[in-house]
Amino acid sequence: MTRAKPEPVQVVKQRRDAALRALLSGVPYIQYLGIQFDRRGDELTAILPFDEKLIGNPALPALHGGVTAAFLEVAAIIELSWSILWEEMEAGKIDPAAIAGMPLRLPKTIDFTVDYLRTGLPRDAYARARVNRSGRRYASVHVEAWQDNRARLFAQGTGHFLMPPAPGEPAE
Repeated sequence: MTRAKPEPVQVVKQRRDAALRALLSGVPYIQYLGIQFDRRGDELTAILPFDEKLIGNPALPALHGGVTAAFLEVAAIIELSWSILWEEMEAGKIDPAAIAGMPLRLPKTIDFTVDYLRTGLPRDAYARARVNRSGRRYASVHVEAWQDNRARLFAQGTGHFLMPPAPGEPAE
């Protein structure tokens, strides 16, 4: 009896990165804002590269509050979606290479609360989300955003999401 050789680490990494790109490519607003994600294992950091179009108050200048809220919400939704995909990839239920061909099924926002802690300056911003609870129907996610110093948050948010139905389960 011969065992299948494990895939080289680099191949696995490339397939997971491709799965994340496929998830992100399904949301045009992510591309419009220029949001990127840095993946280290199962951990994601959202990156909002500075662009002049993101300024809401040119007198200060400061990031637009709506851009900040959208950045936090996108980080939360992608983290929640990625945590589910990651679990399924690790369990062997989903082949990372097949994700690009799958229909996009993102959680739907029930509510999202943003705390603006200080002015978002005209520079790159970063965010990390943490899934507090994720069940079959409902999830709760907390997200924090900073710019130059991880300890000095400029915004944070909490969202509640309706989970998409599992494949084969009827949509409501």
